Amino acid sequence: MRIGIATDSACDLPRSFLDKHHIVILPVSIKGPGGEFVDNRLPEETQDFYKSVAENGDAEFATRPFSPDEIRDLFLSRLVLEFDYVFCITVMKTRSLIFENATHASLRILSDYRPIREQANVKAPFSLRVFDSANVATGQGLVVSEVARMIAADVSTLDIIRQLDKLTQHTQAFLVPSELGQLHSQARRRGDKSVGFLTYALGSALDIKPILRGYRGDTNPVGKIRGFEAGCNKLFEAARTLIRDGGLLAPTVNVSYGGDPAVVEQMPGYVALLADARPRNINVYLSEMSSTACVNIGVGGLSLAFASEKEVRFD
Repeated sequence: MRIGIATDSACDLPRSFLDKHHIVILPVSIKGPGGEFVDNRLPEETQDFYKSVAENGDAEFATRPFSPDEIRDLFLSRLVLEFDYVFCITVMKTRSLIFENATHASLRILSDYRPIREQANVKAPFSLRVFDSANVATGQGLVVSEVARMIAADVSTLDIIRQLDKLTQHTQAFLVPSELGQLHSQARRRGDKSVGFLTYALGSALDIKPILRGYRGDTNPVGKIRGFEAGCNKLFEAARTLIRDGGLLAPTVNVSYGGDPAVVEQMPGYVALLADARPRNINVYLSEMSSTACVNIGVGGLSLAFASEKEVRFD
C-alpha cells in the first residue's frame, strides 16, 4: 500500500526531508504590507519573506489557509492517484482553520475519488485520515517526521495511528523570540494577553525573553530568560538532558530558525546537542522557521521540539 503525508506550510521541517519523503504541502497565504506571500516551504522564498517582515517592523500580517475546495481539488487531482492512504496532519486547530477545512474536504474527497481512480485503472480503495498535530512549528514538524519515519520502516497504519495519538499528547514545541515587537503586536491583534504591554516594555528594556510552549493544542509562556542566546541554550540543554536520560518518545529533536539556519549551526548549544544525539541515533533536523511562525514571534526567533512524557518548563 502506498502511504503518503500531507501537511500545511506551518510545519517546520527541512525542504530536503519533505522532498525525500514526498510530503505534500498545503500552502498558507500571508497578507502584509508587501502584498501576499504564498508559503510553499521553499527556503529561498522564505528567506526573502523574512526580509520583508524585518523591513516592515511590527506591521500587521493576516494568514489564509487552504479552503475546503482547494484541499479537495489538490487531493482529487493528485493525491488520490499517487497514494492509497494519506495522513493529513495539520497545525493545531486552535490556531488555524486548516484542520477544520481539511476535515470538511475529506468527506467530499472520500465520496468523489472512485471515478478518478477507476479511470486510471486503480482498483484499490483510497483512505484518508485528518489529524490535529495539537502543536505548531517544530512540534508539528516532529509529528510529521515521525509518521514519515514509520512509513519508511513499513510500519502498519494502525501502529502509526497509535503513535500519532501518543505524540499529539506529548510533543512539546518551544519558541524563543529574538525581539519582542512582532510577538507583542500579533498577540495584541489576536486578543492574546500572554505578552502584555508591561511585559513587553520591561522585557525590551532588560532583554528578557519569554519562552513559549506549544503543547496539547495551546501555546503559553512557560518561562523567561535574559538574552536570546541564553534562551536558546536552555532549549538545547533540555533536549540534551532527555537524550542522555533516554526520555524521548520519538528519536528526533526538531529545530527551526527565523533566518539562515547556518547561524544555528554555529551556536555552541546546538553543536553540543548534535554531539549527544548522533551516538544515540537521535535525528536532529534544522530548517527555516515557517512564515506563519515568523510573523507571530518575529524574525530571528528559534523553535525546538521533542516528544517526552516529562513536561518541561523553565520557571
